[in-house]
Amino acid sequence: MKKLLALALTTTALAAPAMAADITEFRIGILGGENAQDRLNNNKCLREYTAEALGVETKLFAPADYNGVIQGLLGGTIDMAWLGASGYAKTYLSDPEAVEPVLVKVNTDGGYGYFSIGFARKDSGITKLEDLKDKAFGFGDPNSTSGYLIPSIEIPQQINASMESGDYFGEVKFTGGHEQTIVAVNNGDVQGGVTWADGLGEWEDGYQSGALRRAVDAGLVDMNDLVEIWRSAPIPEGPVVLRKALPADVKEKMTALMAGLAEKDRECFYGVAAGEARAFEPITHDAYEVIIEARKLKSK
Repeated sequence: MKKLLALALTTTALAAPAMAADITEFRIGILGGENAQDRLNNNKCLREYTAEALGVETKLFAPADYNGVIQGLLGGTIDMAWLGASGYAKTYLSDPEAVEPVLVKVNTDGGYGYFSIGFARKDSGITKLEDLKDKAFGFGDPNSTSGYLIPSIEIPQQINASMESGDYFGEVKFTGGHEQTIVAVNNGDVQGGVTWADGLGEWEDGYQSGALRRAVDAGLVDMNDLVEIWRSAPIPEGPVVLRKALPADVKEKMTALMAGLAEKDRECFYGVAAGEARAFEPITHDAYEVIIEARKLKSK
């Protein structure tokens, strides 16, 4: 069914006129997590394909943190973004009518889950969370699902302590994003941290997709220098969202473009999807109810 819908959307886009109705430009937000220039480079092909599909100028925006994209969607200055599940939850809780989830990245095994991965340097001797007692621990971004929300709920249950600095870990700090956490652990600035990965393939490659894979591709780390010390329960991959206020033909064309990207240009898809994956396939709001409830609990 998903393949048929994606094919139908692609066919619709090919048959539609080149110029999208009622817009003069289209703006794509790219979540933080790695340096801005790499994010822009990885999505340059998407910008070009979007401009071709819509017939309008297309711009990429790479704010320093997740909240920059979220606020852009809420304020109408960003039209489309691939959000994390927690970022979508925050957007929805701020304004249920701001965006709609349309697609999700599906892994090579056909699932759309991923994991928050705890890791440390191998030469530190740290092999499990308990070895991090009284040591520095790094989160990524406060609006990251795997870089904060889920580990901040699950890790305290395992260690029977809070994530407040000095309670169990010597210091708990935000690094600013996934790439920053990976670099901080690799450089010894913090002794452990969390990031995201699909958990498929080989550790040495940074798995098949995710922040570790990005870091390996960028030459930032050698995974043989790192070790996995913790893994969360499966997390639903975040959605590609579009502003609800966009014209219907624009939403149809962009959904079709993203759904067909893996087949149209595999190299472009790899850059946009943060590694190896199957495709972007249809998803609905219902998939994120559990994450929305988790955000509600954290805000109390």
